[in-house]
Amino acid sequence: MPPHRAGGAAGGGDTSAFFAATLVLWAVSVGFEIGVRGRRELAPVAAGFAFFQAANAAVRASVSRDPLFVNTAVSLLHSSLTSASVIFVLVNQWRNKGLENMFDHEELFGGSWIGAYSALCFSCGYFAYDQLDMLRYRLYSGWIPGILMHHLILLICFTLALYRNVTINYLILSLVCEMHSIFLHVRKVRRMAGFRDFNRKVVKLEWVLNWTTFVTARAVCHILITYKLIADAHKFGKGIELPLALLGMAGMNLLNIFLGLDLSKAYTRERNQQRHQD
Repeated sequence: MPPHRAGGAAGGGDTSAFFAATLVLWAVSVGFEIGVRGRRELAPVAAGFAFFQAANAAVRASVSRDPLFVNTAVSLLHSSLTSASVIFVLVNQWRNKGLENMFDHEELFGGSWIGAYSALCFSCGYFAYDQLDMLRYRLYSGWIPGILMHHLILLICFTLALYRNVTINYLILSLVCEMHSIFLHVRKVRRMAGFRDFNRKVVKLEWVLNWTTFVTARAVCHILITYKLIADAHKFGKGIELPLALLGMAGMNLLNIFLGLDLSKAYTRERNQQRHQD
């Protein structure tokens, strides 16, 4: 395994202080809802945070102490578990009620498919854990780190939706993108573990799956969700739900563009390296 190394951040103390403060406020808010207001249905948020924190400790103790490797390995675990839970929720709903009414506005906005609320809570706990881990080991860069902003937006959107019990099914659909994250994290873990010149057929298959899931599970899925929100805009009330949902999806689509560019650069670089080796 690679040696222990700490991440670097050009943003300095001001950046970490802001995101740490927002994370503390989030934790106080969730704790108040569960402990004071008796919202026991939110307990999987705390369970998710504790689970992934324990997974972090297990990887750190048994595999590697490199903060970036540990963080990526736990992210792979989250992507795998979330993808499985989202598939279960969607297939179960499809079998029970069929596709006819699954994507009606009333179902997506006010409904909650079996297992969807708990799955969203558990994933929300992961994003809080990951935010803390990245702040703790400075696994980010820049004055406005994209990954920290991404987690902050998700925590705000997820938590408000869970508090109000609305748009749960919309957010479950947005988590289909975790199927692509699996292959992102697999590639990163493989390379950090030293298998850069791994079996070329396996690497080629890895890239095929990476690009296929990026297009279908991430880019197209998020575009369709955005289209559905715009098409049904007149069906929303005057609350904050629609503006927040549109803002969140705009951020996700923008991040998808940057991610696609990064993937393209990585693919081109890796293909050129193989040609030079040949």
